[in-house]
Amino acid sequence: MTDAALPDAALLARIDRLESLDAIRQLPAKYALALDMRDMDAMVSLFPADVRVGKDASGRLALRAYMDRTLRSPFTGTSHHIGGHVIEFDDPDHAHGVVYSKNEHETGDEWVIMQMMYVDDYVRTDGRWFFARRLPLYWYATDLNQPPIGDNKMRWPGTDWAEGNFHKLFPSYAEYWAREGDHGGPVAEPAPLDKYLETMRRGAAAPKVKVRAD
Repeated sequence: MTDAALPDAALLARIDRLESLDAIRQLPAKYALALDMRDMDAMVSLFPADVRVGKDASGRLALRAYMDRTLRSPFTGTSHHIGGHVIEFDDPDHAHGVVYSKNEHETGDEWVIMQMMYVDDYVRTDGRWFFARRLPLYWYATDLNQPPIGDNKMRWPGTDWAEGNFHKLFPSYAEYWAREGDHGGPVAEPAPLDKYLETMRRGAAAPKVKVRAD
C-alpha cells in the first residue's frame, strides 16, 4: 500500500510519531544547553510538573533547588556534547531511550573530562514531551592529564578512583570479555521494532548509581 492510499488515521499516526521523535531528540540538546548556561528554570521545564527529586521530594521547585546547589561545587563551567540517540516507543505518549554524552568540567585547578550515557524515560503530557526520568551511567571521569586506566575510571577532584556503570545495563560487554572468541552460535534475528534496547538488555536491571548533576 502506498502512502497516498493509507487511511487518514494511519497517516496521522505516522506523522505524530515523526513529530514525537523530533521533539524527544531535542530534549537532551535542550538539557545540555540549559545546564551549561546555568538556566535552571529552562532546565527544570524539561521535566513534568510532578517530577520526583530523590526519595522525599517532587516538583520543579525541588529539582531547581537541587540542581542549583549541585552545580555550584565543584563545578565552575561545563560543556555537554550530545552523541547518538536511540528512541523507542512504548505507546504514543510514552517512550524510552539511550543517549551518549561527552562532557567537560572546569573544577577549580582541574579540568575533568567524562564519557557517559543517559538511560531516559519520556512522557507526553498535554501535548508536550518531557523527561520522565534520567539515569546517568558513567564510564570515566578524570582530569585531562590523568588517563583513566584500569577498572576504576571515575575520579572527581579530591576523591578516590571508583568504578563506573557505563557497561552494566547491557550483558553483552561482560559476556564478550568472558569468552575467548566468537560464541559460535547462530546470528540472532534482528530485534523487533521498538525492541532494540530491550533485546540488548536481555532482562538486565538498571544498575544502582550515585547520581551527579551531569
